[in-house]
Amino acid sequence: MELRHLRYFLTVAEEKHFGRAARRLRMTQPPLSRQIQELEAELGFELFDRARRQVELTAAGVVFLGRIRGVLEGLDQAVHEARRASVGEIGRVAVGYISSLAYSGITDLLRAFHERFPGVEIALREMSPQAQLDAIKEGWIDVGLVRGLVDDASFASACVARDPLVVVLPDGHRLAEHKRIRLGMLAHEPFVIFPRQRGPAFFDQIMSLCRDAGFTPRIVQEAPQLDDIVSLVAAGFGVAIMPGSIRRAGRKGLAIRPIAGAPRATLYIVWRADDTAPALREFIGFVRSVFVKKKTAD
Repeated sequence: MELRHLRYFLTVAEEKHFGRAARRLRMTQPPLSRQIQELEAELGFELFDRARRQVELTAAGVVFLGRIRGVLEGLDQAVHEARRASVGEIGRVAVGYISSLAYSGITDLLRAFHERFPGVEIALREMSPQAQLDAIKEGWIDVGLVRGLVDDASFASACVARDPLVVVLPDGHRLAEHKRIRLGMLAHEPFVIFPRQRGPAFFDQIMSLCRDAGFTPRIVQEAPQLDDIVSLVAAGFGVAIMPGSIRRAGRKGLAIRPIAGAPRATLYIVWRADDTAPALREFIGFVRSVFVKKKTAD
């Protein structure tokens, strides 16, 4: 039994006339009649009562029609959904992101993506950069947003933004009177920073910048979350070097100043190199285009 036989049967049953059904199917009547006869022979019972002027379904044909209509409708829906999935219009993408992106418009980005692809479910998870990479390898998430280049051939990545770094000081700090701070001015300051295991690339970048300025940071506190770091700075435990998006946090008790030379933290979107899921492909393309437009607008 072939699918076309079922569609032929459905058309004849709806038209109740072989000639009209043939015209609707864009074929001649004799081949259509033969196809129906072949279907009946395979089933072992008649589907149509041909004794009357108007073609009528037999009792078996009525039952068969009721079942076949649902099967064909379900098949058409399956084809439609599969076609949408093949071009990334439906699916699911699990996204990891670093805490600092909470202040970089990630909510607006995801809202815009949902409006463009309402059939794609987004699962959002705040994770450290290293945890994201581990989760992508294990298949727990599909894509991550991390700071710093990933040197691992199992990943594919693309740079999506370069965020200026800033110095975060307690409000009233003596250095807050400067409009721009040279990193060497922080040589004797206590530092609050993310633990290296949470984000090796970003940690190493800060260390490298400070060494280039002639000193090694004196780390007095480590905190795993951005909110914890800014709270410790506001409480006077030390200073911090953070992405400029921290300005959008609107936290009180802080003085935020740009760094002389305008060093930047690079944001990458990262995914498994062998992952070709259409929904993931659309998400990556959308994120890259949004950040490019944002950079152009800035």
